[in-house]
Amino acid sequence: MNSRRNFLQKLAASVAAFPLLSVETLASIEQTGSLVQDGPPLRVAIMGLGSYGTRVAEAMKDCKRARLTGVVSGTPAKITSWQSKYNIPAKNCYNYENFDRIKDNPDIDAVYVITPNALHREHAIRAAKAGKHVICEKPMALNAKEGQEMVDACKKANVKLLVGYRMHFEPKTLEIVRMRKEGELGKILFFQGLSGFAIGDPGQWRLTKELAGGGALMDIGIYSINGARYMVGEEPVWVTAQETKTDPQKFKPGVDETIQFQLGFPGGAVASCLSTYSMNNLDRFFLNGSKGFAELQPATGYGPIKGRTNKGELTQPHMTHQTIQMDEMAAIIMDGKQAVVPVDGEEGLRDLKIIDAIYKAVATGKKVELKLL
Repeated sequence: MNSRRNFLQKLAASVAAFPLLSVETLASIEQTGSLVQDGPPLRVAIMGLGSYGTRVAEAMKDCKRARLTGVVSGTPAKITSWQSKYNIPAKNCYNYENFDRIKDNPDIDAVYVITPNALHREHAIRAAKAGKHVICEKPMALNAKEGQEMVDACKKANVKLLVGYRMHFEPKTLEIVRMRKEGELGKILFFQGLSGFAIGDPGQWRLTKELAGGGALMDIGIYSINGARYMVGEEPVWVTAQETKTDPQKFKPGVDETIQFQLGFPGGAVASCLSTYSMNNLDRFFLNGSKGFAELQPATGYGPIKGRTNKGELTQPHMTHQTIQMDEMAAIIMDGKQAVVPVDGEEGLRDLKIIDAIYKAVATGKKVELKLL
């Protein structure tokens, strides 16, 4: 496959240009999914054919182990368009009314839920009851209660529940995780996560509490919540938070514009994070330890991610995040492969517990204790 060959050529060029790249660094690149083992493909139906669903579909053209074989949409015109564009047979196309019939379709192994947050629980549970593995966009649900119901439903149906944490397979991110694990940064002391952008159309579902479950925290803010956990390498034990709202017309009650939150970890590290829908140029992770530091900026955009540590620039080559993600998830589902940073339902549930606690801290003005383990 051309994309695979191009990647290997880039990797070889990177090694030649940067001879100080460690074996561990190259191993972390190999763990991204671009070099997954050969095996049966994961046949995926995408549910929700909006802009991100389209991005995933385009990325899957270059996948080695994942294949787009079905669609689910409430818009007939989108189904017709996708049928033609991605060569999807009519028997693999569903709407939200007849979706449960997917249980009788052997051409589909998994359903990727890319619908508004408020619909994740229903759609994931229906897919599980139909005997299909579930991949769900983040945040996994509106709250921890819904998330637990999704985890339980998938366990009962004996199917996998994975969450679309694409950064868990990103090479520069994995290199920092490796450095932290191996003690190269020393004792971890501090993490900063800045996640935000100025949101546009005030009529979009992301600004509707009933569909989004909140505001920026239920969208872009999940990156700093999740990033704090995998960068520090521990689960937080407390959270404090403060909300700022400058435009109550655009950001109605229950839809947060900007939230600052702080997390405390059992080893003594603290995290200071910002989630906002009103400021651009905010996509930065900074991890500080007693022996060194690591920085990503941009940290979570579609790429290329850029980063540096106290040892110099991170030089791992860029690959489309969703391509890596889907190949890796195929290996997890089909081969039982373990992700370097988990992407299962339990991982998604922990983030939801933190989100619940952040909103509680905002409402009460008090420190909220966390019990994630």
